[in-house]
Amino acid sequence: MINKILPVFGLLFLTYTTHAQRNVILIIADDLGTDYCGFYENHLDTAAMPNVRRLLARGVRFRNAWSNPLCSPTRAGILTGRYSFRTGVGNAIGGAGSAVLDTAEITIPKLLNRYAANGIAKSNIGKWHLHTAMPNTNWVFPNRMGYDHFEGNFLGAISSFSNWTKIKNGVSSNVTTYATTETANNAISWIKSQGNKPFFLWLAFNAPHTPHHLPPTSLHSYQNLSGTTADIAANPKSYFKASVEALDHEIGRLFDSLQASGKWNNTDIIFIGDNGNESSVAQSRGGAKGSIDQEGVGVPFIISGPSVVNPNRVSDALVSTHDLFATILELFGYTDWPSQIPANKPVDSRSVLPILKNQLTEVRSWVFTEVFKNPSVAGDGKTMRNKEYKLLDFDNGTQKIFHISSDPTESNDLLLGTLDATAMSNYTALCSEMTKLLGTAGFCNLTTPTTDLADERKKLRIYPNPVFDFLRLEHAQGDEQYRVLNVLGQILYAGAGIQKQNLRDLDAGVYFLEIVGKERTVLRFLKR
Repeated sequence: MINKILPVFGLLFLTYTTHAQRNVILIIADDLGTDYCGFYENHLDTAAMPNVRRLLARGVRFRNAWSNPLCSPTRAGILTGRYSFRTGVGNAIGGAGSAVLDTAEITIPKLLNRYAANGIAKSNIGKWHLHTAMPNTNWVFPNRMGYDHFEGNFLGAISSFSNWTKIKNGVSSNVTTYATTETANNAISWIKSQGNKPFFLWLAFNAPHTPHHLPPTSLHSYQNLSGTTADIAANPKSYFKASVEALDHEIGRLFDSLQASGKWNNTDIIFIGDNGNESSVAQSRGGAKGSIDQEGVGVPFIISGPSVVNPNRVSDALVSTHDLFATILELFGYTDWPSQIPANKPVDSRSVLPILKNQLTEVRSWVFTEVFKNPSVAGDGKTMRNKEYKLLDFDNGTQKIFHISSDPTESNDLLLGTLDATAMSNYTALCSEMTKLLGTAGFCNLTTPTTDLADERKKLRIYPNPVFDFLRLEHAQGDEQYRVLNVLGQILYAGAGIQKQNLRDLDAGVYFLEIVGKERTVLRFLKR
């Protein structure tokens, strides 16, 4: 009997210890897109990142990963697994009027504590940027949102990487250690302090976010940089790359510490950028940080460690930084987390664990992201893509669609021409999914001309757009009938002479102008 019991006991002990030693580190590089990452196909220039590359051989690199276009929305999306239109955080948090993250939101660390009360250490080290720093009672918000330990800068940027303010569990201090080094030091110290307790570490560096600066010479290879204000202004890309090298160097120290302490082989490490590169160092012709163009939302995304089966893989799956919410929970074995989510707080995250386990090649058929400010500015909008096409729907009433799989630089807006049957099918499908997601009608009211009039009809344009009182139609034929509809499809005006119709009394929002002549065309416009 004893011989039969011992193997069972041994199996149970092995299962327990394996669970007890599971660790997850999420590393966030601030304002780092894929185009400086030499391990991504679309890189144009490169910054040396040998330590980040150490993750590739034991991990999965995701080629089609999206974030939000700005820091705070991406962080809110990871922490809660919810899109910005649900959390209200659509812009980088700044002044007193900013929409901040509700401390009542269900978060990764809160759920980990429900899963294993006091059994998993939870720390957020580095940049927070989910609340305003005043009043100073806000400084305890990271702890209130589930973390046992918070240590880092509270705001979105630091004015100097060598003289900055750090908050540690609600207490402020001045720090003169180089910020990237200090953040790595804090992470290494905290991990050591946990002994053999399993841990989740959210490690959010400020680098390579502005201000562009000259890091300590021991951390990078750019020894010919002077560090003067004039030189930085003239050569921002060189200072940016030096900052990335310094970041990689300090990440390497963290990795070496994990190996020295015997934690490397039982720690899953996630490396991402939180959005695209800042405009002064962006390399492509399109947008950058803050835009829903590919350059604003395409980010490096690697998951590496013992949970990866058949590592050294590249995945074409569509994934979002929002998916890290479910993924991190399930890396700890918490697969029943959806039972803790109330119906009125839906979570949008999809775990990529089946991809890591090499069980599935994809977990979602589309990805979605957005940016919005108050008041709204040019460029605010929402975007969704499937494997082949990407739809951009701007808050000013305009749209674009790209065959993104063959046009990754978004050079050819298909709405400037006539959509073929495949493009129209994908346009309609993406519109329909966006309508279902947002619960707002009106995304799919476009009808594309299919006759010889197409070249003329595609030139029709409303100006100004947004509309304040009267709209003007460029290339109108003069013998057409018009209808103005709201997003519910209700007719607000019908007849000729739309350019003489005063629209001042319309509520602010999105509307549609249906133009019927020899062809039917629908244009969107925004009423201010």
